[in-house]
Amino acid sequence: MASQAANLWVLLGLGLAGILIMTRKLKKAVKADFGAFVERLQLLPPPQPPPPKAPHPLTGLSFAISDVFDINGFVTGFGNPEWSRTHEPASQTSPVVSALVEGGATCTGRTVVDDMAFGISGEHIHYDTPTNPAAPARIPGGSSSGAAVAVAAKFVDFSLGTDAVGGVRVPAAYCGVLGFRPSHGTVAHTGIIPVSASLDTVGWFARDPSILRRVGHVLLQVPFASQRNPRNVVIADDCFQSVNSGGRVSQAVIKAVEKLFGRQIIRHENLEAYLNSKIPSLKQFASKKSNTERKSSSTNLLAYFMHILKRHEFKQNHLEWINAAKPNLDPVISTQIQGGPEITDTNIENCHAVRNELRSALNDLLKDDGILVIPTVSEPPPKIGAKEIQSEDYQIRSCSFSSIASMSGGCQVCVPMGFHDKCPTSVSFVARQGGDRFLLDTIQSMYAPLQEQAEVATKSSTSGNAISKEASAEMAKEKGNQAYKDKQWQKAIGFYTEAIKLNDNTATYFSNRAAAYLEMRNFIQAEADCSKAIDLDKKNVKAYLRRGTAREMLGYCKEALEDFRYALVLEPTNKRASQSADRLKKLFP
Repeated sequence: MASQAANLWVLLGLGLAGILIMTRKLKKAVKADFGAFVERLQLLPPPQPPPPKAPHPLTGLSFAISDVFDINGFVTGFGNPEWSRTHEPASQTSPVVSALVEGGATCTGRTVVDDMAFGISGEHIHYDTPTNPAAPARIPGGSSSGAAVAVAAKFVDFSLGTDAVGGVRVPAAYCGVLGFRPSHGTVAHTGIIPVSASLDTVGWFARDPSILRRVGHVLLQVPFASQRNPRNVVIADDCFQSVNSGGRVSQAVIKAVEKLFGRQIIRHENLEAYLNSKIPSLKQFASKKSNTERKSSSTNLLAYFMHILKRHEFKQNHLEWINAAKPNLDPVISTQIQGGPEITDTNIENCHAVRNELRSALNDLLKDDGILVIPTVSEPPPKIGAKEIQSEDYQIRSCSFSSIASMSGGCQVCVPMGFHDKCPTSVSFVARQGGDRFLLDTIQSMYAPLQEQAEVATKSSTSGNAISKEASAEMAKEKGNQAYKDKQWQKAIGFYTEAIKLNDNTATYFSNRAAAYLEMRNFIQAEADCSKAIDLDKKNVKAYLRRGTAREMLGYCKEALEDFRYALVLEPTNKRASQSADRLKKLFP
């Protein structure tokens, strides 16, 4: 009896160990958070002050932080596992994070950043690339990829990232959310791993302009001032002409400005010509180069100088650790850091000359109450795994419009403007250095008219389309089916998502996407899609089978058995349902 009892305990122990191992595997495989988070935690705000004192300014809001901000007792990961292994937990929390928590907001986790926060695409070799909720088949943008995704997927009300060359603005544009880069130096960078000291800023994402503004008032610590309307709105016509859907977006902005402030404040500018005339150092450099016309545009040249500065200062900060630890770096990022032309003192002097001239040019253009209107990015987000992401040309192009605020030290806000060809579009507003509150106040006023005009422009551009939404949805579904057959699961999810956006009343689209999620072991998403499919079609056998599978893998065996039994009621000869039900009956006779 004693030996039998001992054997029973051994078997029970092995069974529990197996369950724990399986649970860990499932937790790793399930991406219920779109891959946005590297760590979940909770920093709670202090109690509310008693009346008649005003409540904390950020009461009721939740936020996440990129994995470059220190939190007391936690190792800051910097997007690289080797960095985590070779660094101690932080002894203090970054003052920026503390200010937000003390302001009433709850921090719920740390989010993915590009490898050593150096990239711009959001693709990752160490962690799964966060899924772009607005365009799942496309990259989310970086370096603050997870922070943008967390907001776009509605996991938090706002999030913090860092922006040197576009680390907040590019992912905001790609994921279809608001993104703000403050003037350089206005928000302290203490307790944050640096990338490039002369370019680094703390930025933040939100879906609601009022939240974007409230966060700004806490972090910028600006004194109260009456709101000022812009006196000068400069439309960079040539920049909008160079991008797809640029004309539609710029017209929407013009109509919104006219509605709010009147036509008299609008001014049109050829930004290329203006910058060439105002930045002689840029012109001198361009005359020495034999690049193509596209590469030698003023904004691309600004981006080129910006990347020189970033690489130079990054190496000053981290090259010693890289040489000592020899971490496994993303090959694209390693090439950027280690490769490229030699950086000389003359290069750096040229960079500073360009910066000074650009800041002066922007001040002359905008004065105190002016805003420059430009595209946020030059092209839609590339597809995941696209070869173009690895090229230096892409690194320059993706940051070309970001270079204006980064190199001048000014502030910039990215505003979503709907979709074009199933990808998010956006517009950016730039103010001179120190114009942060003015810019946030202006966007608060302009946001609703901008969205209204963007919707009107989108409807007018699609009204002549002979293909109905239903037909387009079917086409997207067929593309998803083909991708599924080719075992390209992420691509299939992207196409099924497109079909759902076009027609969310068809159960098959949700059921098919669930099948792809099952292949990627995203069981929570699969279960949710199957439940939606069943709500739309109570007789969808495949949805019951797929939900049963997802529930079984999540450990909900009784619920899974019910799904398989119901599938048998609908289709008594279904072998898969019968076998699955028989297997689970042994656990729950």
